[in-house]
Amino acid sequence: MSLLSIFATAILPVVAVAAAGFALGRAKGTDPDALNTITVYVLAPALVVHSLTTSTLAGNTILSVVLAVVLFTAAMLVLAEGVGRLTGHSEPLLGAFVLVSIFPNTGNYGIPLADFAFGATGRSTAVLVTALQGVLLYTVGIYIAARGSGGSPLADMRRVFGVPLVYAVVAALALRWLGAVPPTDSTVMQTLELLGNASIPVMLLILGIQLSNVDGNSDFRSVGVASAMKLLLAPVLAFTAVLAVGFQNQTVAQVVVLLLATPTGVTTLILVGAFSHGTGDQSPGELVSATVFLTTVASAVTVTVLVWLLQSGLLL
Repeated sequence: MSLLSIFATAILPVVAVAAAGFALGRAKGTDPDALNTITVYVLAPALVVHSLTTSTLAGNTILSVVLAVVLFTAAMLVLAEGVGRLTGHSEPLLGAFVLVSIFPNTGNYGIPLADFAFGATGRSTAVLVTALQGVLLYTVGIYIAARGSGGSPLADMRRVFGVPLVYAVVAALALRWLGAVPPTDSTVMQTLELLGNASIPVMLLILGIQLSNVDGNSDFRSVGVASAMKLLLAPVLAFTAVLAVGFQNQTVAQVVVLLLATPTGVTTLILVGAFSHGTGDQSPGELVSATVFLTTVASAVTVTVLVWLLQSGLLL
């Protein structure tokens, strides 16, 4: 497939729906909190349960995904810490710099993207990666965001137990292991599918609305370095992690690389707002919001090229 056709079929639908959300946020000042709550507690868990219970992903493939995500996160953490310190960042700005470099938007950007680009396998892989990212974000992410605030990051890590996606993954894998998955044409599975399908456009609308509220006033140098790490270095490390782990399912490997190369996750804004404090030129919130915006816009190019490389067989 050509770059243009890949953009039209895999990237343009994502951009178009997110743009609609952006326009709605700008025109109406829409608050995304209600949609976020519905997605986190109803739509996304339904998507996770339906996708994983109907997925053809084998147990060893799921284990490979977990290992690749953990290896990638560890490598990005070490490099982001090093680059952040070398470029003169100190807390709390250093924590914000590390966060935006490490955590990709595998949820409201990655799941629709993987679905459009790789179909059912892409969606199943994406919901698994998103659940793993949720665990890492609310443990490692909270620690990074809060370590310079004088609070107790370890005490706040218990928030991971309030993330419904974690329980949805456990429930789905338990149903598969017990052989208790209801028939696909049953009422419960059709209901889960309906809710799960609804989550994809809603996630993109939320992304657009959140981007419409971004404040882009920040140090251009810091934003540029963090964005380069997220969009240029992260795909290389993701590819390396996938090769190091080894995947029997090539499509799943490609989806993992694609997901880890998505732009900075919007959730990092929430963590920085809740746990990190800074003022003036050293405001971590400004760095995070500007990086989220820049990486999301620039990803229309970088992700298109990456999908082309993956689908053409030039990578993996």
